[in-house]
Amino acid sequence: MNKKLILLNILLLFVSTNIFPQFNFNKQHVQIKTFLSVDKVYAGGKYKVAVKALVENSWHINSNKPDEDYLIPTDLQIDTSKGFKLQKRIYPKAEEKKLGFSDKPLSVWEGEVLITADLMVPKNIRPGNYFLVTKLNYQSCNNQSCMPPATAIDTLNVLVVSSNNTISQINQDVFQKLNNNAAQENKTSSSSSSAISSTLASSGLLLSLLFVFFGGLALNLTPCVYPLIPITIGFFGGQSEGSTKRLFLMGLFFVLGMALTYSVVGVVTALSGAVFGSLLQNSFVIIFIALIFVVLSLSMFGLYEIQMPNSLVAKAGGAKNGYYGAFFMGLTMGIVAAPCIGPFVLGLVTYVAAKADPFYGFLMFFVLALGLGLPYLFLAIFSGKIKKLPRSGEWMESVKHIFGFILLGMAFYFILPLLPKNISAYILPIYFIVAALYILIFDKLANKIKGFRIFKIVFSIILIIVGVYSLVPEKKSSIEWKPYQENLLTDNLSSNKGAIIDFYADWCIPCKELDASTFTDPNVIKEAKSFVSLKANMTKTLSPEVEQLREKYNIIGVPTVLILNSKGKEVKRITGYLSAKEFSAILKDVE
Repeated sequence: MNKKLILLNILLLFVSTNIFPQFNFNKQHVQIKTFLSVDKVYAGGKYKVAVKALVENSWHINSNKPDEDYLIPTDLQIDTSKGFKLQKRIYPKAEEKKLGFSDKPLSVWEGEVLITADLMVPKNIRPGNYFLVTKLNYQSCNNQSCMPPATAIDTLNVLVVSSNNTISQINQDVFQKLNNNAAQENKTSSSSSSAISSTLASSGLLLSLLFVFFGGLALNLTPCVYPLIPITIGFFGGQSEGSTKRLFLMGLFFVLGMALTYSVVGVVTALSGAVFGSLLQNSFVIIFIALIFVVLSLSMFGLYEIQMPNSLVAKAGGAKNGYYGAFFMGLTMGIVAAPCIGPFVLGLVTYVAAKADPFYGFLMFFVLALGLGLPYLFLAIFSGKIKKLPRSGEWMESVKHIFGFILLGMAFYFILPLLPKNISAYILPIYFIVAALYILIFDKLANKIKGFRIFKIVFSIILIIVGVYSLVPEKKSSIEWKPYQENLLTDNLSSNKGAIIDFYADWCIPCKELDASTFTDPNVIKEAKSFVSLKANMTKTLSPEVEQLREKYNIIGVPTVLILNSKGKEVKRITGYLSAKEFSAILKDVE
């Protein structure tokens, strides 16, 4: 501890005991005003609250995450005696400022400070007026010294009404200012998502839509979207009749289905201000998707045919196959791809949540899905044209069977997180082997066509090799991970050791890619030894433990990897896949 710090602590001791009352050390240097986004609230609802703090000239207050251990962080609280609670506090971006009593810049705020949070109204509260005390706990400093901790107080009037009352928005000048600055002010957001939000905030509507559309196109290069390629080929290759017009329409329905899924995400995000809710963390959704793949695979095996009602067939001029199926498939694919397609979507979600405009959220995510789905429109046409190869016949039915196995394999893939870990690792490899043996031995369709028979043999052998290889135990070094526990984190931080926290889910493809290639790299393992490495399982999002982690660390999607220094300060947030070389370089730079 340096001399300045010793003198500062002695001064604070004297101040806190009021030894020198004539100096008026208890003077308030901060005044606050609390605003509610609506004039009335419903029981059980969630509403936006903003606190405007005015810091006296020539004074600063510490941020919510000060750089020095001896400084008191700013903290927003509200009266909880009546059941009201604050969640998702968002503090503004702090300024790094060099003060006279510190050897290095400190994280502070000055002037006008805007803080926002969600006010949770208790479900069983009675209608009436409630006066809630808002408290901002802070420590003020000037260029020479710091004052003891203080509290600025305000009273918020909350009117709880029955559900048949109409609620109107108020204080929009304050919340509009917050919305315009939210992308830059969220301290815990990743650099990539903040950059995206900032770009959108500084662009007009047309430029923003173009940016989002091309961003959707680029998302097709992410690992989470790869599984959609064989699924799309399998579905359209088996369902279409070969007509280019019909294939185009089916592909269009597929893209519109994806767009609808993303549009719903955009509207829900804008209305609730919530972060990106990963649908695949819900067991019922996982089972539903798996059943869809099973049903679609049965169509490939000839158990039924997806078609429109006869009355609509007549009106459509004879178009009969797959429009409903294509649209429904698009809805499903939107859910499959949505939870883990990276920082771009996380940045867009952050921006739309701050904008709080449902139509704007709908439009942004609709255009995003159009960009994401455009390649699949052409893929649908291409895969459907498979049926126009030389001549239709038995080989066509055999191809449909192969597509059926692909769809059935995807069903198995999505239910893996629900199965015990000691058996889930064997499900897909055994399925590959069984499917290959069936195609090789029992599916004798088109075996008279030499070229197609060779294709079936090669395809089956590849599946068997992949299945057998996956069953062989693989001993591969990796970072020494421990399950996330709060005491493990605090104990290691107190011993001047940084932390790596990997937020993952069992269904997340980029998470597995990080485990397989990044976290097993020798250089990464070497650098990680100076950190405590913790894995936080976010698969079961409905559990209180996961929700608590999500709130505490502002986790928008997975994978998210947080790098903390020895003081517990977040120095890097990684969303999506990162190569071993890049990850190793980040760890080296942490002080």
